[in-house]
Amino acid sequence: MVSKLNTDKKVVGTKQVKRALMSGKAKTVYIAKDADDRIKNEITTVCNEKHIPIVYIETMEELGKNCKIDVSAASAALLK
Repeated sequence: MVSKLNTDKKVVGTKQVKRALMSGKAKTVYIAKDADDRIKNEITTVCNEKHIPIVYIETMEELGKNCKIDVSAASAALLK
């Protein structure tokens, strides 16, 4: 499932993930377990309301690498 972050259309970062969730464009959300609790709670709440699956990644650094970016990422989303 994580390998799709390398190939599929995606957004990275909390603002972009929230925007994709609100517009109905997100199909799967990835959240780093070591991200700020406030960020995790906000995104998890919206995902649960909209029945969007969440995949947890161990660290923000690992999520950033999976997204092929040079910085850490708290969240990412695959787009429909």
